[in-house]
Amino acid sequence: MLSERQLFILQVLIDDYIQHVEPIGSRTLSKREDMNFSSATIRNELADLEDLGFLEKTHTSSGRIPSEKGYRFYVDHLLSPAALSTTELFSIQNLFHEKLEETERIFDQSARILSELTNYTSIILGPEALETTLKHLQLIPLGGQQAVAIFVTSTGHVENRHVMLPESIQPKEIETLVNILNEKLSGVPLAELHRKMDEELALVFQKHLMDHQQATLFLADLFTWGRKDKVFFGGKTKMLYQPEFKDVEKVRILLDALEEKAIVERLLTSDRDGVSVTIGHENGIPAIKDCSLIKASYSFHDKHIGTISLIGPTRMEYKRVIGLLDTLSKQLTQLFNERY
Repeated sequence: MLSERQLFILQVLIDDYIQHVEPIGSRTLSKREDMNFSSATIRNELADLEDLGFLEKTHTSSGRIPSEKGYRFYVDHLLSPAALSTTELFSIQNLFHEKLEETERIFDQSARILSELTNYTSIILGPEALETTLKHLQLIPLGGQQAVAIFVTSTGHVENRHVMLPESIQPKEIETLVNILNEKLSGVPLAELHRKMDEELALVFQKHLMDHQQATLFLADLFTWGRKDKVFFGGKTKMLYQPEFKDVEKVRILLDALEEKAIVERLLTSDRDGVSVTIGHENGIPAIKDCSLIKASYSFHDKHIGTISLIGPTRMEYKRVIGLLDTLSKQLTQLFNERY
């Protein structure tokens, strides 16, 4: 159990190190106006905190830096999320005041702005698949047998596909086909479109379409499209701005990892509500052993539907970043519950 004095010294040291990225010694701490302990007392406490594993001593300085254990304790016990600045709050809220029609654009811009505000790498996972439903379908002929199929989902995502219409489908039947699909499939989860069509639309097609078999085959191919997890990145190279990542090889390893689907899935996986923090080796991914990962989930009707993640050095501005992610996740939750 740490004493009140040790708690105060540990918090001050970590706050200073996050801001200045320089090992901190007892003399530096003793000069602070809010530090009422002698340099000798502080030096003894720093030695004890190092023995307990909360601090590490660098090879090039007599000063100390936080260890992963120190950051973990700081996040769990010493941290209160900082209030966002007016500029930060405006940047986030402005995304949702623009009334963007395509939710995909909101995610793309959210990832970019989050990265710009922090100088870290952001990753946002769009709404997860199975709960997304078809809202509307259009089929627009382009001439000959070419057409564009436009899918609009319940989450506001718009997907376009170029398709070839069967020669046996008459132009006047296209409108009939689209009307049937919108009447019968609107509100059906994308993962269920095939089953719904096979089980419930076969007899309807026989009644209204001359070549219902070709229509069925065409739609079976059309509905191979389904909602795919959309991943949006912001600031993949932002780690180059961090002093800890002056080694280009470190950055290369991280960027290579962000191209691997399995790793990105792990970075985005979250089974808890609210904000979570994993530090260094806690992430279990060698490529980010020198990074911290902060995640926040957003919800639709009290069900987790997506994740926001931010990757930065273990010397991350935890107070500020947790506040940013908490605000953004709440804004996304509000957006989905108001719009859909």
